Amino acid sequence: MARLTPAVLRTLDILELFLDDSAPLSAPDVVRRTGLPRTSVHELLATLVAREYLQKDEVTGTFRLGVRLLQLGNAYSARFDMLSTANDVARDLAARSGETVSVALLEGGDVFYLAKVESQDNLRLPSSIGQRLPANVTGLGKALLAYASPQSLASRFNDSDNLPRMTEHSIGSLADLEVELARVREQGIAFENEESTPMIRCAAAPVRDGSGAVVAAISVSLSKSRWDQHPEEHWVNLVRDGAAHFSALLGFPSQPAAAHLSDERLAKHP
Repeated sequence: MARLTPAVLRTLDILELFLDDSAPLSAPDVVRRTGLPRTSVHELLATLVAREYLQKDEVTGTFRLGVRLLQLGNAYSARFDMLSTANDVARDLAARSGETVSVALLEGGDVFYLAKVESQDNLRLPSSIGQRLPANVTGLGKALLAYASPQSLASRFNDSDNLPRMTEHSIGSLADLEVELARVREQGIAFENEESTPMIRCAAAPVRDGSGAVVAAISVSLSKSRWDQHPEEHWVNLVRDGAAHFSALLGFPSQPAAAHLSDERLAKHP
């Protein structure tokens, strides 16, 4: 492994302080939070300001992120291939889980399947890349609908008392769906229990971009018999990790592993 450059590491340590705190920081703040020598901090701050990676308020003497970082971010975004990344993340999660993994976007009252990696079981699922399914009958759809505004949610369905159904287990009313979506928001995970396909279970989690907005969802789907071979938390943690990895690639800060659901909370929602 090549030797890391200490001066560059110190510079990055300073810049990354601004990821955790949107408020301006003073030079003493930077010294205190990095533990770097005061002279080094002042030199690095001056360099970052000169190159427009930081902006200094001459009145307060504090610093905030500069325009050059925005330009770099825009350059990254322009090159970012959502489809390619979705496929990469889906393949990684499928390899780790051994099950079918899908990535979808929300379009009206439907989910649009952006990526899908099949398991060796060759499940007979109604979904395929480029296909749309009613969002209310899928784990992916619930993971996406849970973060829509109440007005937006209502506008996505023509008849609030007769939502699209694919099996006898499908949620058929907006009122019942809203109860389910409240649970999804509380736990950060969505489940599908034979709602689009008999004998199929699914866990799905939202994917967030750099602003924190939910822009996609990722799921693990498998037969009910295989689902029951592990505790529910096993599938939840797999899909949570996949969603966290995907979100990190979109610029969303990593979340601590402690965010996983406890066994007790999961047991309340089979």
